[in-house]
Amino acid sequence: MTNMLYDTLLGIHAGRDTPFLHLPGGETLTHAGFVARAGQMAAALSAAGLEAGDRVAAQVEKSADALALYAGCVQAGLVFLPLNVAYTRDEVSYFIEDSGARMLVCDPGRSEELAPIAERHNAMIMTLDAAGGGSLPDRALELSPDFAPVARSADDLAALLYTSGTTGRSKGAMLSHGNLVSNAETLAELWQFSADDVLLHALPIFHTHGLFVATNTMLVAGGSMILLPKFDLDAVVAALPRATTMMGVPTFYTRLLSDPRLDQALTERMRLFISGSAPLLADTHERFAARTGHRILERYGMTETNMNTFNPYEGERRAGTVGMPLPGVEVKITDPESGDPVEDGAVGMIEVRGPNVFSGYWNMPEKTAEELRENGFFITGDLGRIDADGYVHIVGRGKDLIISGGYNVYPKEVELVLDAQKGVLESAVIGVPHPDFGEAVVGVLVPAQAQPADEQDEGEIDTDAILAECASSLARYKHPSRFVVVDALPRNAMGKVQKSLLRERFRDLFAGFGAMG
Repeated sequence: MTNMLYDTLLGIHAGRDTPFLHLPGGETLTHAGFVARAGQMAAALSAAGLEAGDRVAAQVEKSADALALYAGCVQAGLVFLPLNVAYTRDEVSYFIEDSGARMLVCDPGRSEELAPIAERHNAMIMTLDAAGGGSLPDRALELSPDFAPVARSADDLAALLYTSGTTGRSKGAMLSHGNLVSNAETLAELWQFSADDVLLHALPIFHTHGLFVATNTMLVAGGSMILLPKFDLDAVVAALPRATTMMGVPTFYTRLLSDPRLDQALTERMRLFISGSAPLLADTHERFAARTGHRILERYGMTETNMNTFNPYEGERRAGTVGMPLPGVEVKITDPESGDPVEDGAVGMIEVRGPNVFSGYWNMPEKTAEELRENGFFITGDLGRIDADGYVHIVGRGKDLIISGGYNVYPKEVELVLDAQKGVLESAVIGVPHPDFGEAVVGVLVPAQAQPADEQDEGEIDTDAILAECASSLARYKHPSRFVVVDALPRNAMGKVQKSLLRERFRDLFAGFGAMG
């Protein structure tokens, strides 16, 4: 038996002295160098006592070695669990406990804080910083890169990515070698990536977009990546003339449009701009085309499935749509209540089936049964329709998910923090339109004692104290950008909060705010 992901992503590059990673300091790491580094990482993880199927949680800054850690886990047959670097101690503790991770790799600056958590959950701890320092790379450098790949089949787990639900607790989506290989090979072919491509990579790598859609696809294609630590407008503008492609979230494109340097001359070497992780406004699509001559290719995916649909590389890229299903992927629209298919063109729940769809949620058989049908169709929670030409339109989210700046924010998780605060009777967290982030998080609060005014910003509730509590309990991107105090939350006859009414009521909170430069 072979190692499916290793053979597809890494083994093909052994000995290839072609550029793979163009690093911020001006250095270039070749494909052969990356494969060797991955082999050393695999050897270090194995030497620590990790065995095939063990989970490795990583909360580390983006770097070449962070990617090599992922590749080393693939080679050693381990299950990679990337964590947002903004997660708090409490959040990390939950992920380690729930996953049963045997190792936590973190930044040296957080090792003292996180070591008790690792010890409590019987996990080893090693360190890795953005400059390639730490106990893990130090150990890896002592070992040979000639590590024999551990056998893994298509059904074996390759990664565990956590995605929250409206009930508050995060769920570990189990992604197999077959899931990741099928998506990477399909995308490389559909988007015509080749060894000549240079991808501008400014995405985080703790998310499926930057780690799997971008990195895996480029490894399959044999091209190279300009690896930026994060999206920095000046750095992206400086890198664009050296790139041929870019993957981003809508915020990347709104910020580029805010800069007068964005024009056809700056992007003349580019062949493809791709957007995902959040809906791209049709206005952004049209403005970008007018400024650069490039029509952004929008696609649709999620943690549990990677990519589902795409606008065509050759053909009409329709603003406001996410295109058509990938080859081998089925998309259908069903009635949210009955699960029966709706009439052609009608709005309903988007369900998908294909080799990209995950195998379920870690240790959550009931939640898996709720969202993954016996026939293989995954109930996405997104509402949409398919037009007469086969293009998928997403019209809303049935689970009240907020996507702010490309990151998923699940209201219930934030509400649990807000409801526990002094002076707050109850809360509702909603997403409203924002010109820069796509959606902004808004906390609607009901005071423990009704306020005399119908509504008022912040009111008598101590919102500074609430934000301080959010900072200790929640990652920064989950914090409400605004608070609004109301007498009561709107409810239907069954007592359920009608968030649709709140979203409509406060949809203009950021009107005229203006995109950030």
